[in-house]
Amino acid sequence: MEIMQELLNIPSPSHLLNSELLKNKQLKLWVKRDDLIHKDISGNKWRKLKYNIEAAKKQGNNQLLTFGGAFSNHIAATAAAGKMAGIKTIGVIRGNEFSSLNTTLSFAKENEMSLHFVSRNEYKRKTEDEFLKMLKDEFGPYFLVPEGGANEFGALGCAEILAEGNEEYDFICCAAGTGTTASGILNALNENQKLLVFPALKGGDGLKSDILSYFNNANIESQLQMINDYHFGGYAKIKPDLVDFTNSFYEAHQLPLDLIYTAKMMYGLYDLIQKDYFPRQSKILFIHSGGLQGNEGFKNKGIKLIF
Repeated sequence: MEIMQELLNIPSPSHLLNSELLKNKQLKLWVKRDDLIHKDISGNKWRKLKYNIEAAKKQGNNQLLTFGGAFSNHIAATAAAGKMAGIKTIGVIRGNEFSSLNTTLSFAKENEMSLHFVSRNEYKRKTEDEFLKMLKDEFGPYFLVPEGGANEFGALGCAEILAEGNEEYDFICCAAGTGTTASGILNALNENQKLLVFPALKGGDGLKSDILSYFNNANIESQLQMINDYHFGGYAKIKPDLVDFTNSFYEAHQLPLDLIYTAKMMYGLYDLIQKDYFPRQSKILFIHSGGLQGNEGFKNKGIKLIF
């Protein structure tokens, strides 16, 4: 793991944004650039894999097994991290129709991940003991990393994000798919900070219990605010307004966002700023959780991004 740390840009930098909107509202907004941690294992992906890989090695287990869709950032990052750490990886992929490899899966295979395609109905069994035993019978003993790195090891890694900055932020903003990153950050807040979570999918309130589940700390619930109005129709759903905003934001700040998570969050954050959600003089930290390779799937569908 020490060798891996030398190859990673940690602590990741925080960049202060400048804009007329922020100036007029008397706010300061920093972006925590976890997307710069590593070109292939960027953002919260490394954070969530770090302690999973350590745990697997401590158990003497030489292969990770995980789950994901055909365009999964997590699948790509697990493959790259496994190769870098010298540990085998198996990716159980949702959907038999993707056996002809796209860019994400080709990358995973190039990084020596064994790909195992299952039907969508089979994939729904990913937490069932019987299904996991069947995979063990086929592949041998493995260390299980849940879809998206959503376990206590993943949350522990994400809890380290705030330890890398020395600003006293009032609000921390993060996007959510499984809620693992949010859980780690929430547990690391000081008593005066608030965490705003922007779910990338519909029904985001259902994530709240998941976010609170990893740490036994009842006092932190009051510091959590779910912002559920910026999913743009659901997970991986987008609209022209979001694409236009993402391109305009890049033109203004030379900062790329991904359309699934961080673009939706930044769009929502700017909308909240315009609506005076934040008290003047507030210091806000936006967690850039990476995931930029996910934009390739949209580009393949004709979505035009300028970066």
